[in-house]
Amino acid sequence: MPDFSLEDQHDGMVVGVDEVGRGPSAGPVVAAAVIFDRPKVCPTLAAALKDSKLLSARQREALVPKIGACAQIAIGQASVEEIDEINIFQASLLAMRRAVEGLELRPHVALIDGTHAPKLMCKTVTVIKGDSKSCSIAAASIIAKTNRDQLMQDLDQQFPQYGWGRNAGYNTREHLEALQQFGVTEHHRRSFAPVKAALKAA
Repeated sequence: MPDFSLEDQHDGMVVGVDEVGRGPSAGPVVAAAVIFDRPKVCPTLAAALKDSKLLSARQREALVPKIGACAQIAIGQASVEEIDEINIFQASLLAMRRAVEGLELRPHVALIDGTHAPKLMCKTVTVIKGDSKSCSIAAASIIAKTNRDQLMQDLDQQFPQYGWGRNAGYNTREHLEALQQFGVTEHHRRSFAPVKAALKAA
């Protein structure tokens, strides 16, 4: 279970950063940055934080206001157009940088989930499987996942045939079959193989 051990290894303000949405063929990539006000974090909240993929949508949504009550939060995105222009890896780093730069507070250290860090004005520390080790990164994963899922729910209202409200733009059978039947939208990543295939077949 994540805790604050990694945060406690550093002096000054520590931010946790994570992104979601590298794999889907539709929609933006979204990152979140979270700085906890540690005295305000109750043990119950700390115990509930974990990798967002291990939580149900209802559990994630219930945690968002609790995180917001004791943390500074910022969201960053990279658009479909940016993903196609600079590739998904660079777009993920861009979204993370935008999230950190969107904070009102300026952290001294950023704990970044994964093996690569964006270029920031503060020290960066990458943490493999960070959302299972750091409460700040776990909270960022929950915020990013909830935010992106809501974005895809909103797009689902415009394009219900792709099932984005259920698959969040990932390459499910439903999504891939809809790509073949209905074609490519402005929200599809044209640099991704399933979308390339659909464009070629059109």
